[in-house]
Amino acid sequence: MTAYGTVNWKVCLLLLLTFVPAMAQSNPHDLDISISRTGARFDVQVQFTAPVSPCQAYGFLTNYEEAKSIPGILSSKVLSRENNKVLVERVAKERILLIPVYLHSTLEFTEVSTAQLNFTQIKGDAKSYSGNWMVSPDKKGARFTHHATFELDTSIPLFIVQYFLENSAAKRFEIMAENIAQIQVAANSPCRMNP
Repeated sequence: MTAYGTVNWKVCLLLLLTFVPAMAQSNPHDLDISISRTGARFDVQVQFTAPVSPCQAYGFLTNYEEAKSIPGILSSKVLSRENNKVLVERVAKERILLIPVYLHSTLEFTEVSTAQLNFTQIKGDAKSYSGNWMVSPDKKGARFTHHATFELDTSIPLFIVQYFLENSAAKRFEIMAENIAQIQVAANSPCRMNP
């Protein structure tokens, strides 16, 4: 082997050792996203972790008024609460081809348990929108599993909508995971008494 070949091999090894740790750290929340489309219906599956207890994670999801910290949600207001049903009015904003798209909706959340939250659009700009959140313990804290299906009422071609969803979803859920990591448990929170 020539000295030139040895130098190339060593440079490649050095580059590999430099970039592998950076690549391993590029997904600190174990984010996994799948977006698919069948006809006009979109299906979104997301999983990620956050360094909080499952109780704190569920508290984040059910703090409906503070949903404004979730990227894309402009406003979120609780309209009513009865037993485990919560009616929430939300306004979301998406950008598709530099065009702002505002989505108004009234969602009914069903707090099934401290590990599951279901939702469905009662009225709004989307033709349909429903899904759920599941929270489970994870070695890193809490694992969030999200599933949503929706059909938009838009004149924008659906392949363009799908392209923008696929290219913006990862960043949005990364920001959401970072926001969850900043949770401060309120003094009267059930998590403080029973983590």
